[in-house]
Amino acid sequence: MRKFFLVLALLGLSLPAAAETVRLGERWYDIALPARPKGAPLILALHGGGGDPQQFASSSGLARAATRAGFAVAFPAGTGRWDKRLLTWNGGYCCGSAAKNGVDDTSFLKQVIADAAQRFGVDGSGVYLTGMSNGSIMSETFAARNPGMVRAVAGVSGTMDTARTHVEGRVPLLIIHGTADTKVPYDGGRGDTSNTQVDFASVASVVQAFLAPWGRVSESSRTIDRHNDGTSITVTDYRKRGGVALRLMTIEGGAHHWPGGRNLRLDHGKTQEIDANAEIIKFFNVFR
Repeated sequence: MRKFFLVLALLGLSLPAAAETVRLGERWYDIALPARPKGAPLILALHGGGGDPQQFASSSGLARAATRAGFAVAFPAGTGRWDKRLLTWNGGYCCGSAAKNGVDDTSFLKQVIADAAQRFGVDGSGVYLTGMSNGSIMSETFAARNPGMVRAVAGVSGTMDTARTHVEGRVPLLIIHGTADTKVPYDGGRGDTSNTQVDFASVASVVQAFLAPWGRVSESSRTIDRHNDGTSITVTDYRKRGGVALRLMTIEGGAHHWPGGRNLRLDHGKTQEIDANAEIIKFFNVFR
């Protein structure tokens, strides 16, 4: 099978992003590899609260898009009641049993990075993180506390606990968040439809926290509005010496979702203006 993959790679043909499951004690991660996994940059993709690796890979479509771009993508599993698919991450103030029980998810993610590098030969020296909702909270929290391990991070519809989490170094950050998000409100506070009673941090506070280590930055904005879907995108770039330190993509009228992904239950606030996978990969590619 490996010889078959090698022949396809030499012919320049793309491969399906078939995932392999790796057990690490009681926990696990799924991983999708590109045609040439040795030395490939590694993305950790963290599911939302109540999700799981397979669900997130399927709903986001990230694995196929990322592996085609040469990235390996690991989908780690949170903790909780697997039989009811209630897996969560301990992002400090959220979410569920992971936060309540003080699960050390930071150490687990470090274990995933080390194992993927040793087992598959991917580059574990500087990784990329992304996540949805609770997974976004965990991604930002890990990056804030471990800047030396992270080349860039992208958070979708989730804000880390900026009151208790200090960003300890420069980490490029992409934020994608809707102003009509009723689970993790754009301006912070408790979400009307959230499954947890948390006073979430605002998007503005996350921007401020991640920009602090960069010092003075320049700011520019542009608008994307190509579809008549009730949403538009305000893209704000914060630059340091010409390079992007932080990109904020505000979805005006956008709900709690992964743009471009599958969300069959969402009947409004689903933007067609951007595809989260494309934006994340484009952002990560800047820092390869």
